[in-house]
Amino acid sequence: MTRLRLVLAVLLVGAALGAAGSPVEGQVLIASRPHSGLVVTPLFVVANLASGGGDVPVEVMFSLMIPPEQSALELQQDLFLLWPGEIVGTDGAGDVALPAAVAAQVTVIGRGRVRLQAQRHYESAADTEVVATGAPFVSVVRTGGPMGRSPAATYIRIPWNWHLVNQAWLMSVHFVAKDLVKPKPTTWLGRTVSGARYTLTLGFNDVGAPAMFSMYYWQRDNVLPVASPARLVANFARADHLAVDEMFPPAARREPSPSQPSTDVVSLFLEPTDALTPQVLRVEFGYFSRLQSWGPILIPALFFALGNAAGALVRGFAERLSRRLGGWLQLGRQRASAAGVDSGTVIPRERLAAIVPGETTYEEVLKLCGTQMEVREDLAMPRRQTLIYRGRRDVPHRQWAWSWLAAVSYWDVERHEVEIAVDDGLVQNLQVRVDRARSTR
Repeated sequence: MTRLRLVLAVLLVGAALGAAGSPVEGQVLIASRPHSGLVVTPLFVVANLASGGGDVPVEVMFSLMIPPEQSALELQQDLFLLWPGEIVGTDGAGDVALPAAVAAQVTVIGRGRVRLQAQRHYESAADTEVVATGAPFVSVVRTGGPMGRSPAATYIRIPWNWHLVNQAWLMSVHFVAKDLVKPKPTTWLGRTVSGARYTLTLGFNDVGAPAMFSMYYWQRDNVLPVASPARLVANFARADHLAVDEMFPPAARREPSPSQPSTDVVSLFLEPTDALTPQVLRVEFGYFSRLQSWGPILIPALFFALGNAAGALVRGFAERLSRRLGGWLQLGRQRASAAGVDSGTVIPRERLAAIVPGETTYEEVLKLCGTQMEVREDLAMPRRQTLIYRGRRDVPHRQWAWSWLAAVSYWDVERHEVEIAVDDGLVQNLQVRVDRARSTR
């Protein structure tokens, strides 16, 4: 389970439990004093992440505020922390007893102890006191039912300590939460380019899971209210390689850690509420390598280079393929394509017939034949020049034709050259030369 949901519940034990005659009477005594008046303030739920691994070290820090008309001696009792999920602790017998009604609904999957310590608000090495006995816990699941096996829930007993009601101190519970970080499904390309992605979810006051609800329901009247300040915190080490894709809700904020180098803090201040309303901090993140950090620069450059190279290759291949297919296949209207394909300047016979030596002027030649020609001048005769028109006509010989498509067996290549001698603005001579050859291309 990815949600970190916290419920601090008071079970009235101690002297009253010692006076009880049986476990059943003890349960009755707990139920007879449901509202103790204690308030949790402040509360900090801190997850410390150094990578995208599923198991995450967690620290829950809190203190208690007692009603002004009562003393701490009157309210001395154990506290219990209900955690949504399985945790890792030291091996050993956890002396946490479950009521028979609850034990009948759940299955115990683990017991042990976790670290318990008290520290001043402004912590130093000399201001930390470790509780030697630690905090025993039991992890349970609920089996059967339409949903099968439920996610785990862990019940941690916090022995009474005078630091709990001293506002200058914070009591803290240290443990490793299993599978607190879940991998986010991504494609192999996304993982290669930008690294794997993960989702961290810290929750508060959410007891909707079956095992959580079973543990909560039998002591629901003993749940302690939480007053400000209360905060969910995720410390991300290696901030220079951290990419945060999304934070929810919008009120969550990211900032550099004031005390830990190269660490970013994503946090959410909890809103005070009278009801058991779930509040969630969700962070989608990932860590990238040094090479992946160059991805925004290298990938566009790589695509640009590959695009240019591929463009040249494709263009060259397309041209060769077009020439190859153009030698055997022809597209176009039947009459136009059967007459041939012209390139350069090929002057039709009827236009050449309109040119009469001694009568046709230079301007009329340009109108009939165009201006795409070579000009040859004779320096010995400055008023004389020769206009040379060159062109090529490829004439196909077809095997068959259908609509716009025809198969060509071979081509006749005609090279046309027309020389027109102009002297003093009039045409003096006209020569036409046509060379023919056969080609299969």
